[in-house]
Amino acid sequence: MSVSIAHLGPPGTYAEAATLAYIRNLAVEKGSKSLLCPYPSIAQTLYSVAQEQVDLAVVPVENSIEGSVAITLDLLWQLDTLQIQQSLVLPIRHALLSRASTIETIKTIYSHPQALAQCQQWLEKFLPEVQPTPTNSTTEALHYLDKDHTAGAIASERAAELYNLPVLASAINDYPDNCTRFLVLGKQPSTSGSHTSLAFSTPANVPGALVKPLQVFAQRGINMSRIESRPTKRSLGEYFFFIDIEADASISSVKAALEELVSYTEILKIFGSYSVLSI
Repeated sequence: MSVSIAHLGPPGTYAEAATLAYIRNLAVEKGSKSLLCPYPSIAQTLYSVAQEQVDLAVVPVENSIEGSVAITLDLLWQLDTLQIQQSLVLPIRHALLSRASTIETIKTIYSHPQALAQCQQWLEKFLPEVQPTPTNSTTEALHYLDKDHTAGAIASERAAELYNLPVLASAINDYPDNCTRFLVLGKQPSTSGSHTSLAFSTPANVPGALVKPLQVFAQRGINMSRIESRPTKRSLGEYFFFIDIEADASISSVKAALEELVSYTEILKIFGSYSVLSI
């Protein structure tokens, strides 16, 4: 049996590293083979599993420095059929890759917007005149480095090995404790886990519209580990809310909370219960 898993490519991205960690540590059944399927954007990665081109997808959802990955949250809300199978927390260690003779000769830096933001202070200190240029992934622009020796890229040291590129500086992220949480998504719900994710919109923007949904968890002693708002894109000032709770949706107190939550929400989506693995 073969399991196809989509991730942001090309090879060498942190999403691919998270996918490989998922394969090594868990979930793919014994005796089955894993087929890695790189896609050029997070959106295409998510659509690939929603449209059943692949079995699973691994996408970033949150970074400890830059916060949530908006496109992941927005499409998780829009694509009704996706369920979270697993969450993985991966340490992120950025490096500066270039064929430049010295750092001072670099004029352009390529990378994913999240990586550029995670290294902003380092860039301002050591390369204040450099032009940052966003790409769809940390490895997308690495092929430019062979042609342009005044260009650099922010990527992983693993990517440097894969593409045989020099590392001019290591550990350049602004904070040493830099990690990204990834979600493993599929069409089938996970059977159980330590965390549950859900999202909802409120019927109207009135006093107490958000307090009442949150109280259903507080009253039952259910801890929320995360809450995030995103615009509904229908009207200015309208939002939906993502919530992670530290409990399994199958236990009675959570079932009761979710049943009560229906009466306080316009749309409620449950993305499943799952375990969290730190790599």
